[in-house]
Amino acid sequence: MNFYSIRDLRTDSKSMWQDLSSGDEVVLTNNGKPSALIIGIPEGSFDEVVQAVRQAKAMIALNNMRRRAAMAGFHTEEEIEALIDEARGAT
Repeated sequence: MNFYSIRDLRTDSKSMWQDLSSGDEVVLTNNGKPSALIIGIPEGSFDEVVQAVRQAKAMIALNNMRRRAAMAGFHTEEEIEALIDEARGAT
């Protein structure tokens, strides 16, 4: 995996394309922080690569939600039922 700044993208894109063609991933940085990942797409596998990237993004989102829920504290089934009953009674 190779890192390039946004400026490198403009001034040294040839190196980036060489890295991609050799199978490496390229990370673009902005102000020193990773901001984009560029991956090569093998011929004939565009749909599969897009699907895999979307699945990975969904898993990251799910893991983030789980982590936030764990930090906020989980409810027991009884507490959930009580909250549902309370919400139903409020309507």
